[in-house]
Amino acid sequence: MADATNATATVSDAGQSADGTRLSVLHRTTFRYSGPVTRSQNTLHLEPRTFPLQKTISAIIRVLPATRLKRFSDLFQNVTHHFELPQAHDKLEIESRIKVHNLSLELSAEAMAATLDESRAAEVREIIWPYLQETRQVEKNPEVWKQALDLTRELPAIHDKASTIMSWIHEKFSYEPGSTAVQTRLAESYAMRRGVCQDFTHVMLGMCRTIGVAARYASGYLYNGPTDHLVGAQASHAWPEIYLPGMGWVGYDPTNNNLADERYIKVAVGRDYDDVAPVEGTYMGSGHCQMEVLVQVEKL
Repeated sequence: MADATNATATVSDAGQSADGTRLSVLHRTTFRYSGPVTRSQNTLHLEPRTFPLQKTISAIIRVLPATRLKRFSDLFQNVTHHFELPQAHDKLEIESRIKVHNLSLELSAEAMAATLDESRAAEVREIIWPYLQETRQVEKNPEVWKQALDLTRELPAIHDKASTIMSWIHEKFSYEPGSTAVQTRLAESYAMRRGVCQDFTHVMLGMCRTIGVAARYASGYLYNGPTDHLVGAQASHAWPEIYLPGMGWVGYDPTNNNLADERYIKVAVGRDYDDVAPVEGTYMGSGHCQMEVLVQVEKL
């Protein structure tokens, strides 16, 4: 149980190599209500656990009005926080500050050559099964299946299939903030050929899953260096991860048409956006709410 205002997780740096990239993120979400609200209940995915190529150095979460945060792991082993505010309030502020140490991504020749046959081993199927199923936001769609099959039928390697689908989405879809909402499903995004990183991710998840390639939703942030021109930086970002036998989960970002390397900060993973929403909650009171989001990603 955290204290009255903060949830803090700190991981020692002892023994960590000096190689790699260290990044920090400030993420502040502010809700302003037109009148007092009560019975606010919220679930947060704002603190990353340590992943194979990403080590969490520190994480602090602050909530105002002050309340107690319950910290636990969800079904997908994401670090999750939950809090309740029964008293009346007209403003809610949720702020997270995290620091991570990322190592460089290097795909082995074995991983790049892995095929779907290698995904049929019992120990692999146990890992990937949830990420082959349809979900509320990533439903089965015959047009999506046909397009994915046309693009990949001659490509035996999972990596080649994923890379081809990633590049196709990047080329055919337009990045247009405001054209979709968090409730937009795969079929609608696919038909419009536009959206944001969440939509591109759902489309790629659907295309991969329909041809038997295990794919999961990853949410987090993206550092955009002074000479880079990546889309989705300085905001929450999302991308698919594909399971490569012999290596594990690897991120393929159709928004920018590149692999999720050391510039990416992964916070949570799941089947679709519903599993990893940074802030999700309910309240009773005024129906009008203004939300402001600030994200700052810096290299340490």
